[in-house]
Amino acid sequence: MPDHRTGLSVLHPATLLSTWFGAGLLPKMPGTWGSAAALPFAWGLTMAGGPTLLAAATLVCFGVGWWASSVYVRRTGTEDPGEVVIDEVAGQWLVLLAAPLDPLFYLAGFALFRIFDIWKPWPVGWADRRIGGGLGIMLDDILAGSYGLGLLILFNHLRS
Repeated sequence: MPDHRTGLSVLHPATLLSTWFGAGLLPKMPGTWGSAAALPFAWGLTMAGGPTLLAAATLVCFGVGWWASSVYVRRTGTEDPGEVVIDEVAGQWLVLLAAPLDPLFYLAGFALFRIFDIWKPWPVGWADRRIGGGLGIMLDDILAGSYGLGLLILFNHLRS
């Protein structure tokens, strides 16, 4: 059955992917839900193929997210719908490239990404305001993830 706002079924690939299989449709804090939903996938990808597989999956997620969120925003007529959370998945995975398979590091990576995604230091906020469509949705979270990645690399370096 199509959603009355978008005309897209919840089973349409653009809806499934952009909402990260419905995580973005959960009530309140969709970005946090999307980031949390990214964690077990990152863990599984890292277990299966290490950071190389996670990096490749992050690139694929970025490309697929660009497409899916572009379709979704065209259908809704909105700039950055809250339920679109595939951008959080890609940004979260980027941060976790520096995380060993350790729940505390995953928690730190989750917190770092959410802080930079919400705070939006330059150029994150600039990208969020200036670049529209699917690319803009994806890019600001990749930039936020870059900040988190840098800090997690630093933490790793300082602990060794």
